[in-house]
Amino acid sequence: MLSERMQSALNKQIRIEAESSQIYLAMASWAELQGLEGTSKFMYAASDEERMHMLKFFKYINERGGHALVSELDAPALEFGSIKDMFETLFKHEVYVSQTINDLVHISLEEKDYATHNFLQWYVAEQIEEEAQARTILDKIKLIGDDKGGLYLFDNDIKQVTVVSSVSPQA
Repeated sequence: MLSERMQSALNKQIRIEAESSQIYLAMASWAELQGLEGTSKFMYAASDEERMHMLKFFKYINERGGHALVSELDAPALEFGSIKDMFETLFKHEVYVSQTINDLVHISLEEKDYATHNFLQWYVAEQIEEEAQARTILDKIKLIGDDKGGLYLFDNDIKQVTVVSSVSPQA
């Protein structure tokens, strides 16, 4: 059984994961309108993955006797300036999500809720991976600079990067 404090904190994370999905969906749309087909495809997949993260929290809360809540979401930005700006926003957002996961781990330990602590370890590992991926992509974009040919090649290459969620049925 989840404590009220743990349930409330997990429900806040549901909102964060749902907003992450919306942010990446907005990025996908923006990239698509810029003619960045590969980047758009990557961001649509990232949006789907964040939704799966949200659903995993949702099911966990309900399975533990809590009540998972659907909340109102803040609207994401719709313009990102440049692909570099967009991926900088993405990286900063992933760092923020990592901090919120760490905060949940802290609460689970304070509450002596070892089942939730165990559940959260998947998210801790996932965030390490997501931050590293965002950092690598941002490093590549910085290398490209203002080179349009480099941007074309980057956008073509990112089509090959697949976002595979470990909560999907294939895992």
